[in-house]
Amino acid sequence: MRPRNPDGPDSAEASNEVTPPQADTIRRNTAFALAAQMAGAVFTAALTVFLVRALGPYEYGLLALAMGIGGVLLIPSDLGISQSTARFVAERRQDTPTVAAMLSVGIGLKAAVAVTVSVALAAAAGPISAAYGAPGLEWPVRAIALALIGHSFLTFFAAAFTALGRVALYLRVVLTESALEVGTGVALVLLGAGATGALLGRATGYLVATGLGLFLLARHVGAAAIRPRRGPAREHTRRLLGYAGSLLIIDGAFTLFSKIDVLLIGAILTVRDVGLFEAPARLVSFLGYAGQALSKGVAPGLARGRTGTPNIAAFQRAIRLLILVQAFLTVPIVVWAGPITELILGPGYGASAEVLRLLAPFVFLSGISPLLALGLNYHGEARRRIPIAVGAVLINLAIDLTLLPRIGIAAGAIATDVAYIFYTLSHLWICHRVVGVRLRPLAASLLRSALAGAVMAALLVAFGTSDLSILDLLGGGLIAAVGYGAVLLVTGEVEPSELRALLRSVDRRDST
Repeated sequence: MRPRNPDGPDSAEASNEVTPPQADTIRRNTAFALAAQMAGAVFTAALTVFLVRALGPYEYGLLALAMGIGGVLLIPSDLGISQSTARFVAERRQDTPTVAAMLSVGIGLKAAVAVTVSVALAAAAGPISAAYGAPGLEWPVRAIALALIGHSFLTFFAAAFTALGRVALYLRVVLTESALEVGTGVALVLLGAGATGALLGRATGYLVATGLGLFLLARHVGAAAIRPRRGPAREHTRRLLGYAGSLLIIDGAFTLFSKIDVLLIGAILTVRDVGLFEAPARLVSFLGYAGQALSKGVAPGLARGRTGTPNIAAFQRAIRLLILVQAFLTVPIVVWAGPITELILGPGYGASAEVLRLLAPFVFLSGISPLLALGLNYHGEARRRIPIAVGAVLINLAIDLTLLPRIGIAAGAIATDVAYIFYTLSHLWICHRVVGVRLRPLAASLLRSALAGAVMAALLVAFGTSDLSILDLLGGGLIAAVGYGAVLLVTGEVEPSELRALLRSVDRRDST
């Protein structure tokens, strides 16, 4: 049962003897984070496939452009507040009154900023559509402006529940948002509302889930967590905004990095090209969910609180595990890009197969990088990440501007790969120098997973690389997976005893 404060928030603030809400174990938080990622992935994948087929490349291009614009503005609507709040909450998890105060200040700042940015975007919808020469973009931009408020708050809830060690609560928020977005979006598209209808469905899901997130925070921490504050709130505001400044630069650079390809393809090429690029890019984004889930369970353990020490051992094990998982997920992208594109996206997206194959390096790193980045955030080292994030954006921008006019949408995939390799390796080096991550064992795991991946690729090729049925894909995938695992066992990368103890190996409570 969750501890409750029967005397109300005033009494809670008056005493530090309030029993703090109990945090879950790393294993439990990771499991619920993975469940949240998978649930969101299932709903999002189903909706993406439906929209790609129902809207076609041009209309889906309008939707992708609107989402790209909204994604870029997600950063000024957050200002680094979410992760800054999460860092201080994780450090003071045992001090309930301070946690409630931090959350209250964060929510107040978040509301003011997100609403302001949303209104400004809605007002600018006309000029934005005119700048892209796409009159049909105006209403999708207005719909994404409405969704932006809820999306910004869900970013806050994801960070807050992770810092509290209660990812299970965020799972409820994700399920609510995903179900409403899919149900409402599909209904509106079938009624003829097009890209605007799909984005209105997104807005409905986000805004309802925002209400649920506020309710769950109040229930878990106390009503003081969502109530406006005065007086001591000034000190908390200064602390949050002080650390948020570094995170704003980092998050802004990374978001621009993730959206810049879509925005430049729309400006340099055509809206249809945006759809052809974004459809496979959207698909591979799901393949990093394992890393995102594991990061929510492990990364808070690097917070340097007033008691205990950072759990570096769990962090090291998590990186190794993600190397093995991501290598396994990357191989089919390289070998079966054509059949996967044809099966999932349909015949109108033949040009997307090359983009999917070229994104293989990004797929491999997309599970590892979130753990490294979030770990450094919780360790209080966000400022060290600033040059890396800015550098990744500049690399991506330079390659896009150079190659897009020459080779088309394939340039977007190449730019993403090169920039993301720089981004991930730089974070890994900082984790080595600052946190104490050991590189030699990770290099050995990388070599063994590469050998296992080569065997897996050969087995997939044996089944063919074109004109494959669903049964071929399933059968070949199963045999190749067995081959991958067998090589890991033979090389000693994975011991039989380790398979039995895999879940127990990370079952440690967060020391903070």
